[in-house]
Amino acid sequence: MDGLNRMRFVKFKQIAVWMLVGLIIATILPNFAQAQTPDCVQEIVVQEGESLTTIAARTLGTQSAHRKIIDATNAMAAVDASYARIDDPNTIIGGWKLCIPAGTPTAATENTNVEGAEGATGRGETDMSDSEMALEQDKSIIEAALAARKQPGVIHHPLSIEYLRSQEYPGSPLVIEQTLLPGSNYNRYLVSYQSEGLTIYGAMTVPTGEKPESGWPVILFNHGYIVPEIYSPTERYIEYMDAFARNGYIVLRPDYRGHGNSEGEAYGAYGDPGYTIDAINALASIKQYADADLDRIGMWGHSMGGYITARAMVVRDDIQAGVIWAGVVASYEGLLEQWRYSTATAPSTIAEGEGRWPTVLISKYGRPTENPVFWNMLSANHYVQDLSGPIQLHHGTADIHVPVFFSEIFYNDVIAAEQMAEYYVYEGDDHNISAQFDTAMRRTLAFFDVHVKNRSNSLPTLARNPTSNRAHVASVLSCMK
Repeated sequence: MDGLNRMRFVKFKQIAVWMLVGLIIATILPNFAQAQTPDCVQEIVVQEGESLTTIAARTLGTQSAHRKIIDATNAMAAVDASYARIDDPNTIIGGWKLCIPAGTPTAATENTNVEGAEGATGRGETDMSDSEMALEQDKSIIEAALAARKQPGVIHHPLSIEYLRSQEYPGSPLVIEQTLLPGSNYNRYLVSYQSEGLTIYGAMTVPTGEKPESGWPVILFNHGYIVPEIYSPTERYIEYMDAFARNGYIVLRPDYRGHGNSEGEAYGAYGDPGYTIDAINALASIKQYADADLDRIGMWGHSMGGYITARAMVVRDDIQAGVIWAGVVASYEGLLEQWRYSTATAPSTIAEGEGRWPTVLISKYGRPTENPVFWNMLSANHYVQDLSGPIQLHHGTADIHVPVFFSEIFYNDVIAAEQMAEYYVYEGDDHNISAQFDTAMRRTLAFFDVHVKNRSNSLPTLARNPTSNRAHVASVLSCMK
């Protein structure tokens, strides 16, 4: 074989080898990819307003399975671009394609025979789906948590306003757990305090510069619902806190129990009073901070935090003013009939983590139309004549999480009680009032500046009387002109 033919033969062998390698890879890779990607027993398309936890509860029988959906969907997205990539568990968008993995039976397709369940559920030996089992477990947890609060001598239901009024809120001195990088004109800290024997953590900012003689004015910051397992005290509401801090306020944002490093169980706000108690103990704790002005304290709340703010302001008389964005401020009747089960309102991430409190309460006390006295005792709306100060409401008309008419209802309730309120509607804006954030924040700061920062220390707090409150507010405003 001459040199030229030998070179041709060698080149032919190389090509043949590479073709063989390619054939082997083509045969192996699909099986390898199949082994690395999950078996999606169900492919779903996210509907507007859905959250991962509602999808997990519907498809896998429990809200806590949302992490399995994230892992499975992201694994599929790595090999199939038609699947969404989920980077933020709190943000999923209508139209995304998700993978519901195998390994956990779906509530809609598989039942589990439960034997010997008489002691736990009272149903005895029966077939229960995963979603039914989750319901029974959630009911047991909620009932146990509420029962634990019904100690001898406690006559009010633990969710009622009167129960909250009957409790003591000592708080504790704030402990600076960590010093963070400072802001433009304020220092930042992670702090802790005590609430019902639990150590609750939070974020706090303190202005730099010359402190007023009476101390810095304060804004207590009640954040909205965030999945407790992924909550971080330093990653959310940064713009909001910065706006307050830059304008000369101490800001304290509690993490609530079960969030971040806070001790306790995250039972949710609407079926357990714990979050509200944590917020009120934050109030008691900031009043023990040397640089804070005890007579100039406001409260801000977003979404679920609006629910907490409204309750705190009808329980306490030392919150000078409140501002609520996109608040869950309807009565309990509204929450039951016009939110969670409304066909016109998309399922809400705000309601996640709440377990099954409606089922627990309705089974014991009936629906609001059947037992209005009980349900009215739970709602801040029925105590607005006792608001500790004026209140300002903001809501976007395109909010798919909390209906805008919740704020309208609350505003009308406050005005009917002859209390002072302002109400701003943002056409086409979302749950965070993202498009008109600057406008909403300017209005918020102006409101706090009038009713908190520039409030005369010599002025008394609002009396718990609707007629005198209106007269008092008028006198306050006239003094500040």
